[in-house]
Amino acid sequence: MSERVRLRFALCAASFLSLVLAVPSYAEDAAINAGDTAWVMVSTALVLLMTPGLALFYGGMVRSKNVLSTLMHSFVAMGLITVQWVVIGYSLSFSEGGGFLGGFSYAFLNGVASDVPWPGTTIPHSAFMIFQMMFAIITPALISGAIAERMKFGTYCLFIVLWGTLVYDPVCHWVWASDGWLYKLGALDFAGGTVVHISSGVSALALTLMLGRRIGYPHSPMKPHNLGMTLLGAGLLWFGWFGFNGGSALGANATGVNAFVVTHIAAATAAVSWCLIEALHRGKASALGFASGAVAGLVGITPACGFVGVPGALGIGVTVALVCYGGVMLKARLGYDDSLDAFGIHGVGGTWGAIATGIFAIKSLTKGAGGVLDAGNLGQLFVQLAAVGATIAYAFVVTIVLARVLDAVVGLRVGEEDERMGLDLTAHGETGYDM
Repeated sequence: MSERVRLRFALCAASFLSLVLAVPSYAEDAAINAGDTAWVMVSTALVLLMTPGLALFYGGMVRSKNVLSTLMHSFVAMGLITVQWVVIGYSLSFSEGGGFLGGFSYAFLNGVASDVPWPGTTIPHSAFMIFQMMFAIITPALISGAIAERMKFGTYCLFIVLWGTLVYDPVCHWVWASDGWLYKLGALDFAGGTVVHISSGVSALALTLMLGRRIGYPHSPMKPHNLGMTLLGAGLLWFGWFGFNGGSALGANATGVNAFVVTHIAAATAAVSWCLIEALHRGKASALGFASGAVAGLVGITPACGFVGVPGALGIGVTVALVCYGGVMLKARLGYDDSLDAFGIHGVGGTWGAIATGIFAIKSLTKGAGGVLDAGNLGQLFVQLAAVGATIAYAFVVTIVLARVLDAVVGLRVGEEDERMGLDLTAHGETGYDM
């Protein structure tokens, strides 16, 4: 090789190295971490999978003539709430506004970029947006468990869009936006005890009271038509919940790992505890009881998973099984028809989980706050109670008002003949099974 060729090669190599060194990588330039982003993207997919899981969980518990209509309650939310979230929901939830509600700066995802990190994280703003979208989708779908087999499908579609805008988005802003009033108060809700489960569970009770009981309830048998489907749905919910809770750390880090671990422990503990309670109370442990206990444990640990350790997960698992079992038994005593125990599991379990967070929270995991047992911090318990009370009152009142308006305008409930025939045929012109 001649001297001139060697010199030219050296100059080209030097130019290439200077170019590489002078221009940092995309991740370095934008403070975006590839590992954290990948985990949040996987978690987003896991949380989306929870909605079809919920469809199966609920679908197996209704009578066969209503299985498709029940499945559709969850699937239609995936479409409608996605559009609502893009147009206005995300902006109302997370853009700067006031203590009660966000503004319109992110409407139609204006300014929600993939090359700029969400403040305080190492993931793109758009990744945070779509992760939160999955929470917004499943929350109104949870309500459908209380009104199964008797609500008009068109009215339900209107309801979830309006409910998402008037209830979910404001409560989300209260708790998770940096200028939200409960956030500033110091309320602890790692992955959605108040935002998701209390708001949906209490609203489910309100809507149940407005709709009234199914024809024949509680005298006619209304047994689940396919408990295998329900168990499969519970398994998918359990699987997806690792994204729901672990992904809420917004990074592949120690907090996310802790949330992942305690989520599984609480679910397993609650499932076993429910079976023991049921065996003592009824003489047998049922498959539906195991599934219900597992979901109750997942609900209970959700607000606490980033703030408690293994002892707290065990404690929450046992206690949430007790309170949710009691919540399910409550409907028989009071006579309301919570068809698939949306209030008994999500309303009661979410309430206890939020309160238990103030009891079991560890000081080292809460930036110094801690709970009653670890730090003797009664103040945190009072903050949790305030968050619970505000969410219950707001969700219940707004849902009642919204239901009354919809009932006056389009009607809430299907006619008696349609209800007796089944909503699969009357609402969708299809049947779940063709034998």
